Amino acid sequence: MASSSQQPTPQRPSAPAPVSKTDRRYDDEMPSANELMEIASKSLQTGAVTGGVGLVVGAGSGIVRSAPPALFALVAGLQWFALGSSYMASRSLLWHAWGGEENLTPSDYVKASGVAGGVSGMVGGMFRGPRNIIPGILFFGTVGATGQYISQRFRNKPQDDDSKPKSSWLDSKWSPMRRLTDKEYEEKLEEKILRIDAEISIIDDSIASLRAHSNSVKSDEKRETLQKS
Repeated sequence: MASSSQQPTPQRPSAPAPVSKTDRRYDDEMPSANELMEIASKSLQTGAVTGGVGLVVGAGSGIVRSAPPALFALVAGLQWFALGSSYMASRSLLWHAWGGEENLTPSDYVKASGVAGGVSGMVGGMFRGPRNIIPGILFFGTVGATGQYISQRFRNKPQDDDSKPKSSWLDSKWSPMRRLTDKEYEEKLEEKILRIDAEISIIDDSIASLRAHSNSVKSDEKRETLQKS
């Protein structure tokens, strides 16, 4: 008895799972060597600026407390350097992980600044002891997110102001003065120019009459001199 051979039914290739826009926006790849060098350079520059500020603040604090200014300046400079460099490094890495700066939304900027502030607060808390790590994360995270939010509001404010029609107190109906149009301003200038021309012509006439009178007086004096001679 021959057994019937069954052919395997071809299976259709499974369709790839849909990827949401949110998942597509994030980049799981590590930054390249050039990108890491750029992030490190930017972080060191930021740390140098904040470290310089920390040196000044630390020296002033040491003078106020009657303590060695050099020691206070060194410690404060190191702390501020760590805060600035860690903030910039963590924020730049987050920007890269979230698809690059050009693909970030305003809320992403606020989130990245908040997380970066928390990282810098954790680093700063390590300098002061384990008990200061959690308060440092909360404080600097809040400061970073709030500062970024305020910065974006001020950055977008001029665009909103330009779209609105500009008004002045001269446009109010209670104002004793009103705004002149370009045509009215030209008419005012022409009136003033005509008035100045008329005054100049009057002055020229007065000068001419004075010269004529002076010439007549001189001629009379010469005539009397000739008669006496």
